[in-house]
Amino acid sequence: MALVTDLLDWLQALPQPGLVAAAGGLVFAECTIGLGFIAPGESGLLIAATTATSVSRFLTLWAVVTVCAALGDSVGYVLGRKFGPRLRETKLIRKYGLDAWDRATGVLERRGAWAVFFARFLPVLRTLTPAAAGASNLPFRKFLPATAAGAFCWSLVHISLGAALGEAAKQVESAMNTGFLVVAAVVVGVLVFFLLRLKKRKALGTPGPTDEQPEEPVRTGN
Repeated sequence: MALVTDLLDWLQALPQPGLVAAAGGLVFAECTIGLGFIAPGESGLLIAATTATSVSRFLTLWAVVTVCAALGDSVGYVLGRKFGPRLRETKLIRKYGLDAWDRATGVLERRGAWAVFFARFLPVLRTLTPAAAGASNLPFRKFLPATAAGAFCWSLVHISLGAALGEAAKQVESAMNTGFLVVAAVVVGVLVFFLLRLKKRKALGTPGPTDEQPEEPVRTGN
């Protein structure tokens, strides 16, 4: 039974606007400080990307996710700018990302806007770096291009990966089904061959020892 294919077909049959909006919403939530620890943005994007089976679907999902990711980062930046280093002392950061916050702050001090770009590809840091950038007073004119470029590349990579995984899953399942049918056909063919051969031998009535004529005794002269 083609379970993977059926699941992918079901996803692709869902209303495209709703699916894209859901993926964009998860990514936006993940990029906003705090929500990133509970919103499965990356996983949701990979699942949604399996439906990107046409150029228009791919480009639409790419555009929406890029904008949502950049907006989520911008919200995190604004929160960091407003509350500053006090965010580090919040219960959420201390529970889930205190070390990550310190790493993000340290990298920002050394790399500036480049840290914003590369943090997009790292779990946890992806959520904390925008707020840390705001708290460290990184100018928004430097933050926005870096986070937009990061969102652009990150969404492209993950949507491409999700689309490729969806197609690969179909191909693997198809190959497995085809291989099973081939093996089953070979086994059935071998069984039929030997059954027919056995039946033919019985039909020919190969003589056994009981079917042989008794030999006449050899007479010897007196």
